[in-house]
Amino acid sequence: MSSPKPDRPLYQQVKEYILGRIHSGEWRADMKIDSEAELVAATGVSRMTVNRALRELTAEGRLIRRQGLGTFVAEKKKQSALLEINSIAREIEARGGKHSCSVHLLQEEKARPELAAEMELQPYSSVFHSVLVHRDNDVPIQLSSRFINPAFAPEYLQQDFTTITPNEYLLGLAPITAVEHVVEALIPEPWVRELLEINSAEPCLALFRKTWVGDLMVTYSVFYSPGSRYRLGSRFVPQGAGTIEVS
Repeated sequence: MSSPKPDRPLYQQVKEYILGRIHSGEWRADMKIDSEAELVAATGVSRMTVNRALRELTAEGRLIRRQGLGTFVAEKKKQSALLEINSIAREIEARGGKHSCSVHLLQEEKARPELAAEMELQPYSSVFHSVLVHRDNDVPIQLSSRFINPAFAPEYLQQDFTTITPNEYLLGLAPITAVEHVVEALIPEPWVRELLEINSAEPCLALFRKTWVGDLMVTYSVFYSPGSRYRLGSRFVPQGAGTIEVS
């Protein structure tokens, strides 16, 4: 790092030093950067200052800190359509990535009163529940927790969701006639963090989705996406208005 500049805090100068090596191409996406000790030696500042710079760059989505492995350059955030229902596998492949999926839960359950109310069912009615983690080049980018009305998809539990996504399977049964989307930024529960391989401080974007076929509500789902790896966006034309973009 060049001589310290008294007009800017040292941690900010360390951030600029790290970003400079990223922008130059020396440190590319998903590449491990120097350790804290190496950065202290290169910049001449304290370890506490380097640690603050790394924490801020991680919070800004420029770096990813993997416990026991080190600090890596974050890939540019992937974007998913907010107002559409698309296959995440097709989205990843369209960007040149490699999709893979692991199934962590696939079972029949009794809907507790809160869930039953969300799904317009009687309390303790049977529902199907799946929890899947989708990866792009082996990096978890989305966890989906879906509840399905068995009346709509009675063979849901017999499907192999490592070869076809639930979205593709469900849309193949009947076209969706209505969708409700709500997006919330939150710190997810420990089990979600564990499956997404993120730390306790990283926020997620949670997309809550309800879908209907005619008058029948068929699914209630929550999609968790790490804030440093993914973003939601869409482009649409409201009736009687110009084109606007949501991201």
